Amino acid sequence: MLVLKCAACKKKLWRYDKIGPGEVLRCHKACIDKIYGSFHDGHKIRCHCGKEVGIDKGSYVKMVAKAFTYSGTKRRN
Repeated sequence: MLVLKCAACKKKLWRYDKIGPGEVLRCHKACIDKIYGSFHDGHKIRCHCGKEVGIDKGSYVKMVAKAFTYSGTKRRN
């Protein structure tokens, strides 16, 4: 389970169940476990500080690579 945080203000965005190796470039909505602090601005997803962290693409969120950090472990499958 990973906890994604805003790179600008370090507030938690959401908890995500990442399966397999690789970068976190897409967060599938079905794997988001808990949302802490983010909101929709049209198709853009922003932190409460105003920084854009992703783009809503329907079933997943396309992440902006330098806008977030994460901690935790990825599940291997």
